[in-house]
Amino acid sequence: MSKEIRINDLADPVYSDLQKSILEFDEALQVELSRESILAEAREKTGLDDFGEEGFLERLDLLVDEWNSDSGLRQIGRMSLRNKLVQHARSRLLIHDLLKKHPEIHDIKIEKPIIVAGLPRSGTTHLLNLMASDERLRALPLWESYEPVPVPGEELLPDGTDPRYQRCSDTWEMMRQTTPYLAAMHPMNPDHIHEELELMGPDFASYNYEWLSHSPRWRDHYYSTDQAPHYEYMKTVLKILTWQQRDTDRPTRWVLKCPQHLEQLPVLLKVFPDATIAVTHRDPVSVIQSTVTMLAYGHRMSRKSVNTGSLIDYWPDRIEHLLKACAADRGKLPEDQSIDVPFHEFMADDLAMVEQIYAKAGLEMTTEARKQLQDYIDAHPRGKEGQVIYDLEGDFGVSRETLSQRFSFYYEQFPVKQESK
Repeated sequence: MSKEIRINDLADPVYSDLQKSILEFDEALQVELSRESILAEAREKTGLDDFGEEGFLERLDLLVDEWNSDSGLRQIGRMSLRNKLVQHARSRLLIHDLLKKHPEIHDIKIEKPIIVAGLPRSGTTHLLNLMASDERLRALPLWESYEPVPVPGEELLPDGTDPRYQRCSDTWEMMRQTTPYLAAMHPMNPDHIHEELELMGPDFASYNYEWLSHSPRWRDHYYSTDQAPHYEYMKTVLKILTWQQRDTDRPTRWVLKCPQHLEQLPVLLKVFPDATIAVTHRDPVSVIQSTVTMLAYGHRMSRKSVNTGSLIDYWPDRIEHLLKACAADRGKLPEDQSIDVPFHEFMADDLAMVEQIYAKAGLEMTTEARKQLQDYIDAHPRGKEGQVIYDLEGDFGVSRETLSQRFSFYYEQFPVKQESK
């Protein structure tokens, strides 16, 4: 039986000795969050200086300006955000340099990917990682999503480990120490299969920045702009990853997933016209309570105070926008290339649901594939790291019944089972 986790200090954190020592360190920090310092550090760490097309600078400036205006961020929070932007700028330099040296990468084909689109916290992560255990499919581990192109001249560590993997592992271990319940809510170990959305980061694009910090101005910019160029950029990075493994027996058919796709289904289909798209569906109230709890827990280290009211104001609106777009566009996906995946059915028999997805994708469920999938299921039982007990009304002051009323359009259109807790 998995351990139950109840976070009783969500809004008013009680800090461990380690957390207190980190917060004392925070008071001495002064983090410069500026375009100039970010780009300069990226140049220094790569030895490169050509970022390519400069349209990304407007998006970088928007993020920097919005986050500099956020007086609620601790210096540690600012440092984390700055590190992410430096990481994206470094990758942009490396990607652009590699493409200049090897223009043949553009000729690589990304054919018939299987793509999961669904709300965050709706089973998409389990579904992706489950299919990724099928050795006929290529997936994106977290460490590779963070640094898709190695730094030229950076050698493997003495034990043969890729330094990119080690950096990701070090970050995860620190995260587990400072916010230990995150492993139960959303594991981020280096081998964890991650979202291809991360590959839009070097283009300074995607809704991912909304998850990193409160960013309504970024959200509005994202809403108002065509995301197709950023999806094409992400596809190009997938080509790079495929090309980098060209002399190995690693498969070339990708399995991908991202919640953002729900509100970008026409763009997704335009960029990946031969994709099989699995659309997951779960009670959005359960999604929201999981989302805001996870974010509130993480805020104890990055923000000066945890504002549960701000979270419960923002994320129901955000989830509703995703679902309304899905409701409007789901019918535009070809019937022979798409399938709905109700959460309750997937949880009842995940292997059977994968078999249905494979049938749509024209991928046979072989004996070996079934064994690989079952081995993954056996090794990753639900709640392996503990089961978080949520209290939507107690922690955020809103009832499931009240919140569910705004999603009647979704319950009526899709095979969603409303949950009681």
